[in-house]
Amino acid sequence: QVQLVESGGGLVQAGGSLRLSCTSSGRTLRSSAMGWFRQAPGQEREFVAAISWSGGSTSYADSVKGRFTLSRDNAKNTVYLQMNSLKPEDTAVYYCAALLIYYSGKYYYTPRDVRSWGQGTQVTVSL
Repeated sequence: QVQLVESGGGLVQAGGSLRLSCTSSGRTLRSSAMGWFRQAPGQEREFVAAISWSGGSTSYADSVKGRFTLSRDNAKNTVYLQMNSLKPEDTAVYYCAALLIYYSGKYYYTPRDVRSWGQGTQVTVSL
């Protein structure tokens, strides 16, 4: 079981940037495909981005493509989500996830594709 811990959330104005980090305690995440999901109040948890275990391939939801960048540093056992040009509709709790598998090409991940979750970190984007 991979135990995941997120950090880096907060309050930012529209157009600003934040960087979320996810690291593991216990079993390393470096051999896992990883992803980020988010959940706004009253809405279902939705896919944001995914990265292969090597970091050589990434996948993004259309709503964040071109604004968010997912990367990983396996030496530091950490995954990063750089979020730029933030919009109020990006406001949500963001969850780091260890994925069961990484799918090459366009694929919309769902919670069923997740092996382990972090506890979540709040991101709030104000006007």
